[in-house]
Amino acid sequence: QTHVVESGGGSVQPGGSLKLSCRASGNIRKIFDMAWHRQVPGKQRELVALISDGGRTTYGDSFEGRFTISRDYALNTVYLQMNNLKPEDTAVYYCRSEHSNTGNWYDKYDDWGQGTQVTVSS
Repeated sequence: QTHVVESGGGSVQPGGSLKLSCRASGNIRKIFDMAWHRQVPGKQRELVALISDGGRTTYGDSFEGRFTISRDYALNTVYLQMNNLKPEDTAVYYCRSEHSNTGNWYDKYDDWGQGTQVTVSS
């Protein structure tokens, strides 16, 4: 059994910052990609940022420059530093860990956290 748990959400004023954390644990031999997505009610879930096993980062449209993804490989943890937050960043932020119980790439699968609410409002 595996677990993906996010933390760090909350309420902040426009222009403020938040840092989200997400840790994957349990029967995991290898983690490949770790990523953050977000979803607003009535809209599709969208990619915010992804960091690969090798450290390569990918950002969704409009996030690079304000958001920074990083990873602690020893702790199986991924972070999302969010700066200059805007009201339109209000959403539930989900962590995704792509991992394998055997360590092999061919049986990797996505595991999602429950989500953490981020609200940007004055």
